[in-house]
Amino acid sequence: MPLYLYVLRRLIVMIPMLIGITLVSFIIGHAVPADPIAANLSQRAMSDPTVVAAFKAEWGLDQPVPVQYLVYVSNLVQGNLGRSIRSRRPVLDDLKAYLPATFELATTATVIGVAAGLVLGVLSAVFRNSWLDYIARFVSLIGISSPVFWLALIALLVFYVRLRWLPGLGRLDSTIPAPPTVTGLFTVDSLLVGDWRAFSNAFRHLILPSMVLASYSMGLITRITRASMLESLTQDYVRTARSKGLRELVVLRRHALRNALIPVITVIGLSYGNLLSGAVLTETIFAWPGIGRYAFQASSTLDFPAIMGVSILIAFIFIVVNLMVDVLYHIVDPRLRTR
Repeated sequence: MPLYLYVLRRLIVMIPMLIGITLVSFIIGHAVPADPIAANLSQRAMSDPTVVAAFKAEWGLDQPVPVQYLVYVSNLVQGNLGRSIRSRRPVLDDLKAYLPATFELATTATVIGVAAGLVLGVLSAVFRNSWLDYIARFVSLIGISSPVFWLALIALLVFYVRLRWLPGLGRLDSTIPAPPTVTGLFTVDSLLVGDWRAFSNAFRHLILPSMVLASYSMGLITRITRASMLESLTQDYVRTARSKGLRELVVLRRHALRNALIPVITVIGLSYGNLLSGAVLTETIFAWPGIGRYAFQASSTLDFPAIMGVSILIAFIFIVVNLMVDVLYHIVDPRLRTR
């Protein structure tokens, strides 16, 4: 099947998938034994039936659950995700405000994790059972095993509190104004307007949280790359390439690594989707105003419109990332283009 037809078919399938996800999220959200009225109103307001009735009417809680869902879906079709109970703003505006920070952090962390993981994995496989292999396996073990919150606190203690090499919390220092919003990515926006001071500060703020987030994906990619490369290096096509007199670097890059990338791409896609869906602990510890922090605040106040909006966004992100992974399969593996 041609690639463009495959992509078109997947895009069409996305519509019923998103509708099904809204139904599941709506049912689970309303099955939680918690009262959004008590979470958002004071004790004094709770004792006033008029205030309670007005709150229910304002947020549609006085309607049966099936009616609430149908109203939500009809609004969703029109591009309306509702209004947040906590912020009193449209959920879509909140997501637009919080998503760029998560996208910037997740993309930086993924680039670091992929670069380090691929290099360590290839070196570990090529120099199997050497001291380099042991070091790469040890680093990957530390990355996979270390709890994110512990690693974040250690990084802050060492590089921010003790050494003073890197800034700590937030996306910018309080003394530096945010660049004019174009993409919402501080590093990109500061470059677009030529504000090198803001770019340098925003980039320095990215280093610690992105390194913490990249640790797990780096360890996982290292292990998968090593295992896949070891399998590729034993295949006949690698021996044939070497027998033809090709340089070892060409054999590793064009033959072994390219055929070993299929499982690695899968892991990269899943890791990137997880990071884009919001790293709650990392964003909370580093005071990073991203989707994870927004989702945590929405959950703590039982802000159902915001919870639904985040759920739909996360589902959409994973669907798009999975589509990108499948497209990369077609690019890396020529056999898939003829099916």
